[in-house]
Amino acid sequence: MDAEEKVETILTLDVPPGYRERERLDVYLTGHAANATRAKMHAAIKDGRVMVNEAVVTRPAHPVVGGDRLVCRVLRPPPLVAAPEAIPLNIVYEDDELLVVDKAAGLVVHPAYGHRSGTLVNALLYHVGAGAISFEEETAEDPEDDAVGLSVVNARPQYDGSPTIRPGIVHRIDKDTSGLLVVAKNDVAHARLSAQFARHTIERTYLGLVWGVPTAPTGRLESTLGRDPRDRRRVAVVAADKGKRAVTHYETLETFRHHALMRFRLETGRTHQIRAHAQHLGHPLFGDATYGGDVLRAGPSTASRRAFIAGLLKLCPRQALHAHTLGFVHPGTGEAVRFESPLPEDVSAVLGRLRAVERG
Repeated sequence: MDAEEKVETILTLDVPPGYRERERLDVYLTGHAANATRAKMHAAIKDGRVMVNEAVVTRPAHPVVGGDRLVCRVLRPPPLVAAPEAIPLNIVYEDDELLVVDKAAGLVVHPAYGHRSGTLVNALLYHVGAGAISFEEETAEDPEDDAVGLSVVNARPQYDGSPTIRPGIVHRIDKDTSGLLVVAKNDVAHARLSAQFARHTIERTYLGLVWGVPTAPTGRLESTLGRDPRDRRRVAVVAADKGKRAVTHYETLETFRHHALMRFRLETGRTHQIRAHAQHLGHPLFGDATYGGDVLRAGPSTASRRAFIAGLLKLCPRQALHAHTLGFVHPGTGEAVRFESPLPEDVSAVLGRLRAVERG
């Protein structure tokens, strides 16, 4: 979350007269405030930002009784606004229904608390000539798609306090992953594209450079993926009731002494799916700091080789993963369309050095 000045929201709760549970104050507030956590409510009480019947209460365990009036001053970041920005875009296809964008590595897809500007959405709003979009009032009417120039069916934050505004965004790829994604210009196109993603009929393949060479040159990875309980930034293979089913197909395209260029085909599309599956396979993506791919993971650890790998990581200081192909049925014409994006310069540069020095 940004270290920006927060705004204060007053939350007032009237406890029903028949309430007899005498629940702790922090627990009661957490259960009755949208998008609240017990830790946040505990801190608010300790900070003197909660009153019970017009008296400040600083004890989180204070019992709540029927007829109490609870007033909590909640501190939140200011509302998100998605404004148009003149950010260069590589648009490989565009018509009245959609755009296909070849996203550069480092570009965040949509605004959130940590990235209020400089995103793909900001660039898209500028490209289509739209104004700023905000959802400051929960009851405010959504803008029309023809007034914006992008679909708005999924633009509004999905819940109170959600940190996203995403007009036009049908699917996402990670900030430091490059490559193709489709953007809907109207709500009908968005709905039809989303249905294809839900049915898993979209063709999506990625090219990725991994550490080591898989024993099986081709394979199918199926698991349940969920947030890693030891590191919330990561996704991991978890128990069936703790996540969502994820299926990735892989194929080895080129091998080196201690690396391999892989093609990954998504059957499902979960957060960090390829990155987590590659790490689970024992072959994390080269340069992927979140999943341990930004250190020497295979081969001898001599001084010369450590220097060689350090040079490669400078050439590509992010996960070497690229959304290479994208195919779907056009939501307007009903025809099958397919797009392909070449590897970007940073990944190509690493491959060039590996071919010269460590060809398998």
